[in-house]
Amino acid sequence: MSNLTSPNEGHKTEMIENVTGKVPSVVFLGAAVASMGISLALKCAGSKHTALFVGQWAAPFLLLGIYNKIVKTQGHD
Repeated sequence: MSNLTSPNEGHKTEMIENVTGKVPSVVFLGAAVASMGISLALKCAGSKHTALFVGQWAAPFLLLGIYNKIVKTQGHD
């Protein structure tokens, strides 16, 4: 079979998923909410550019949480 029809995960990927699968999903949600809160505080303090930078971290944290949840429920290849 070709790699297109049956993707085969590497050993390193499996090791990473085993470690990240132990992280509770609430950690990623908390990190997203914290980045939004810190962004708001920075905006109120007058650091507009830094606030925008930190505020953009919320989406990647949420995506990592989704990936983490999928790995936990579906397992890895």
